[in-house]
Amino acid sequence: MTERSTEPPGPSRTAGGNGFDQEAEEVTAAVMAASRLLMAVSARALASIDDSLTLPQLRTLMVLAGYGPVKMALLAATLGVNPSNAMRMVERLESVELVDRRMNPDNRREVLLSLTERGRDLVRRVASRRGSEIGALVGRLAEGERAALVSALRSLTAVAGDLAVDPFEEVRRIGGLVDDPLGLSGPGVRRARTH
Repeated sequence: MTERSTEPPGPSRTAGGNGFDQEAEEVTAAVMAASRLLMAVSARALASIDDSLTLPQLRTLMVLAGYGPVKMALLAATLGVNPSNAMRMVERLESVELVDRRMNPDNRREVLLSLTERGRDLVRRVASRRGSEIGALVGRLAEGERAALVSALRSLTAVAGDLAVDPFEEVRRIGGLVDDPLGLSGPGVRRARTH
């Protein structure tokens, strides 16, 4: 019988024990641990505000908060799900009065999605709670550690290149973000760019 590794999947190890490979594995493990921490922070923040919602539902609300109103098909593309999954998600969020679906007055064949006031309030409260918890964690770091963390995270984002590209740029390019013809998105919401 073959023994299974108890280590999480990660970059492959080299036989020579190259120091760079070991360092890359340590960095990868640290970033993965930080990612799990941030997911846990988000889950706690959401549960403290509304324990009936899931993280994927929160992600949908966050997309609409930052970029709504959007078309259904492009919400699905932004979330990386098929349109029927996005439709079910929107229907669930609409049933609890967090999302509004309306016909686009400029094109009656299109449905536009946006947050309701209740949805905007929930997103604000969850983001505030999440920011408070992250701020408290960061506040426990020494000044030099905070500066190093900022530098390291900026470096990671910079070297990510295409992976760090604004996920909404393609949506903007193909016209999925629309100006707010319904006047629903409220203050502080980004509008679609015109090219």
